[in-house]
Amino acid sequence: MPPPDRPAGPGGGAGTSGATLLDALEQLRTRLDQAVLPLQAPGADDARALRRQALEQLDDYLLPRLRASAAPVLAVLGGSTGAGKSTLVNSLLGARVSAAGVLRPTTRWPVLVHHPLDGRWFSTDRVLPGLARLTARAADPGPAADPGPAADPGPAADPAAGAARRRGAGLTLVASEAVPQGLALLDAPDVDSVVEENRTLSRQLLAAADLWLFVTTAARYADAVPWELLHDAAARRTALAIVLDRVDPGEEDAVRTHLRAMLDAQGLPGTPVLLVPEEQPVDGLLPAWAVAPVAEWLTALAADPQARAGVVGRTRDGLVADLATRAGRVADAVDAQRDADARLRAAVAHAYDQAADDVARATSDGRLLRGEVLARWQDVVGTGELMRSVEERVGRWRDRLTAYVRGRRADDPALAEAIGRSLDAVVVDAAERAAEHADAAWRADPAGAGLLDGLALSRASTGIRARVADEVRAWQDDVLALVRDEGAGRRTQARALSFGVNGLGAALMLVVFASTGGLTGAEVGIAGGTALLAQRLLEAVFGDDAVRRLTATAHDLLRTRVRGVLDAEAARFTSQLDALGAGSATGEPLRAATARVVAAPAPDAPAPAGAAPAGAAPAGAAHGGGAAGGDGAAPPGRERPASGGLRGVGTVPPPDRAGGRAADGADDDAPRPPHRRGWWQRLTGRDGTRA
Repeated sequence: MPPPDRPAGPGGGAGTSGATLLDALEQLRTRLDQAVLPLQAPGADDARALRRQALEQLDDYLLPRLRASAAPVLAVLGGSTGAGKSTLVNSLLGARVSAAGVLRPTTRWPVLVHHPLDGRWFSTDRVLPGLARLTARAADPGPAADPGPAADPGPAADPAAGAARRRGAGLTLVASEAVPQGLALLDAPDVDSVVEENRTLSRQLLAAADLWLFVTTAARYADAVPWELLHDAAARRTALAIVLDRVDPGEEDAVRTHLRAMLDAQGLPGTPVLLVPEEQPVDGLLPAWAVAPVAEWLTALAADPQARAGVVGRTRDGLVADLATRAGRVADAVDAQRDADARLRAAVAHAYDQAADDVARATSDGRLLRGEVLARWQDVVGTGELMRSVEERVGRWRDRLTAYVRGRRADDPALAEAIGRSLDAVVVDAAERAAEHADAAWRADPAGAGLLDGLALSRASTGIRARVADEVRAWQDDVLALVRDEGAGRRTQARALSFGVNGLGAALMLVVFASTGGLTGAEVGIAGGTALLAQRLLEAVFGDDAVRRLTATAHDLLRTRVRGVLDAEAARFTSQLDALGAGSATGEPLRAATARVVAAPAPDAPAPAGAAPAGAAPAGAAHGGGAAGGDGAAPPGRERPASGGLRGVGTVPPPDRAGGRAADGADDDAPRPPHRRGWWQRLTGRDGTRA
């Protein structure tokens, strides 16, 4: 046997084709790990579950199995509450290794039983790496209820594992000579446990199995929960056998026939069905002959290398196919996340683009030339008088304007402040509306609604007014700089008119506020000629073309500064998306990795002629529930002398239980002993005879 930490190909040798599939699966795992699904897009919850399940399939089964193909077959016994899994395991081994009792849930700390020579395969993190390990010893059978295997303070029981055991998470490893080499049994928690952690752990253990040994009872085999798992087994083509426990005498054929019909209907034809009759445990163990069908089937499997390879190959190939399907759906979900990210960003962009457009209209259609701005302008230049002779008598109002426009803003700051306040109000109002609209759009989208919890984004940020005021004042400085630079080339004209930078800058701002569609105040002519007057002043200094150019430049500068404020506000939304990274993700790398897995050859060589087909029962194993006969069988009702191997191999039922009826041909209508009431009586609570 190769060491457990060394990958091996078929038959224990290194296999290049196996390495190819292993490499492909490792790449796929990397891509799955990188798949980002943070947004609550349609189907996101299902996609996250698929991604988690795919990673568990890789970590708990596929990668460990391909890295160590010669490892023993891991048969996980799973089933419903009270199905008798722990009692069955104990009975097969002839010792208590797993707690059994009426208190539910019983199996809180899963028990993995292996041959002593196979211990290294399971003491490391080769399988189920997320679970701590403890070693334990089997307890002798006896009438006292044992809460579980006794912890062995040997080298495998480190403090971390002890702490994990106290928290109820990990594997208990038990070495037993009764388990054939090449086989391990794992007693899993109930699949329908009242404890959610147990249900989750049970499904994780089943996903790590080479073989599912599904244990149910004659009274509960039609329950919904087990069939959900069996349906998953059919979809994954997992190697599977059904153990039907507590079958009453005389009901074997009817129950077996009905169960096989249900298995056929669920896509599981030919699944082995192993019957365990209804018997009372003695010292916690069922009679050896009662567990003989299961013991012989497992023993035959362990003894047949081709059968073991078939079980492993079927489960592996089924999981690879199922993994490819899951990965493809996760890739689609990644693309849906990217689309959701783009949709949310578009909603924010639309809201703040609209805000920018609103500001642009408000600062170019003359709206700001009313109210306080108009009043302050009239205070400076006396608009009523100037409008009567604006072109003929420039000198008369020039003197009145000079005191303000010679660069002494402090002498009369009212106009500049009025312009600033008006601009502040327009921009702040636009930012508030944009925040409200963006927040509403996100709340209407499940992907966005999930990002807004705990965030107050429906209003503009608390510092919006201060930032807007700073940007407006900076824009006013920009306008003064434009006027200063333009006047530097026209010094004679500027000196002749004796206009200062502040006055010309204020006039340019007024012209900007009436520059709809690139037109100036001369074409628009609103607000009582305010912009017309300002334009005439500027044209007298700089000329018509320069005024148009200055107006367009000043408007662009204002738009840029407003856009900066609005972009900062929009970033409150988009930063939530940036932190998640869904917008840069794509499903294509995951699809490419999946395609490599599908194209990789299976590591198995073709099965030799006469080998058992994958998933078939091992040679010599009994499917129907009776113990296999043949040479060397023990006397009826007696165990063969112990010589290693699972308890019950080679035993047969006592005469009064052969064939499920009394050996003396007693009438089937006779009353049965109380402990052997039929499953119908147990369900209904009725006593009496069977019809």
